Amino acid sequence: MNRMKRKSKSMKPAVKVLGAAVLSAALLASCSAAKPEAAPAASTEAQIKTVKVSPVEKQKIGEPLEQVADVASSIQLDVLTKSGGDVQAILKKRGDMVEKGEVIFRMDPTDVLIQKEKAQITLNSSQEQISKAKATLADSRKELQNGITKLEQAIKDAEKNYNKLRNDYDLGLVTKIQLEQAETQLNSQKLDLEANRSKLQTLDNTNNFIELEQGIQTANVSLREADRTLGNMEVKAAVSGVLTDLPIQEGMTLSAGFSAAKIQQLDPIKIKAELAEDAANLVRGKSELIFYIPGVVDKTAAKVSYLADVMSGETKAYSLELEVPNADRKLKPGMKAQIQLTGENEQMVVAVPTLSVVREGGDTFVFVLAGDQAEKRKVQLGRLNETIQEVISGVKEGEQLIISGQNQLKDKEKVQLAK
Repeated sequence: MNRMKRKSKSMKPAVKVLGAAVLSAALLASCSAAKPEAAPAASTEAQIKTVKVSPVEKQKIGEPLEQVADVASSIQLDVLTKSGGDVQAILKKRGDMVEKGEVIFRMDPTDVLIQKEKAQITLNSSQEQISKAKATLADSRKELQNGITKLEQAIKDAEKNYNKLRNDYDLGLVTKIQLEQAETQLNSQKLDLEANRSKLQTLDNTNNFIELEQGIQTANVSLREADRTLGNMEVKAAVSGVLTDLPIQEGMTLSAGFSAAKIQQLDPIKIKAELAEDAANLVRGKSELIFYIPGVVDKTAAKVSYLADVMSGETKAYSLELEVPNADRKLKPGMKAQIQLTGENEQMVVAVPTLSVVREGGDTFVFVLAGDQAEKRKVQLGRLNETIQEVISGVKEGEQLIISGQNQLKDKEKVQLAK
């Protein structure tokens, strides 16, 4: 008995602790049951994602794009001899600057002068012959005209005489034979008059100098040819430039059409480049581009004189040519120049941080804050410069770009800004 009492006394504290625990649990359960709506509110608040935004701005994407180009003469012209002959004197040497119209060398004109003299003799002879022929014709015409005048007067007299004889015949003063003789004489004179008039008309209507006139024309043509050939004995520069080739010597016999010199025109001068399709698209539509040559020419605007519409089958590129005034001859063929395909203003573009871009397969997207929603936009990207990338389409300057948390967002999802 005593042992059981001792055991009962030792269990009382443990029972008390257990009771207290049960009571606490009951109280907690009672408190949770008293506030059934608090847990859902906290859960809904946790579902709204917090994001950070930054305005879309124009930023410098990089330095202007450049292309290496070659400096070349605007014209490379072969100087051809227009007439054959012997080189008499060379006035310029290879490497000299020549102006348009300046004489490079002369050929011996002796043979041409002889031909001209022959043509002149032929002309003088033909002119003398035609002068004599015209004088003879004038005399013949004058003689015929005088004969016609005399016949006309004689016919008038004969008509008077015939009329008088008719009257006398009627009066029986003359015989019929006398009357008939007078009539025959009158008719004969009329026939002579008609014959002379016909001769005069023939003289007036017939050109008896055709051959002589053709001879004069031929001689005149020969003289003009000789004068032209004499002019060609002085071989001149057709353009201003540098004489880069002169393969002749004094005494050489040159034929017509011989390439006796080569001139490269340096003012204006050209800057040429071959562009890939992307580079050509940057240039197309521009009338001027900037170029420079370090240590020679500072950045200078130059006129775009040519940009090919079609890619070359040989170079697989688009030919570009700039035209540059070069009066001081600073630019020389063979130099290398840098052409700026884009200007400084073209480097300021709408750009976004590269980390803000979401990629799905082959497509690219960004999220823009529209009110309290994240709007998903498909964008076309352009040039990349370290941490930013050009946006060609999809967003506009000034829109609020989501720059954090965008990888977990869905289109039109409600979001809140980070505080």
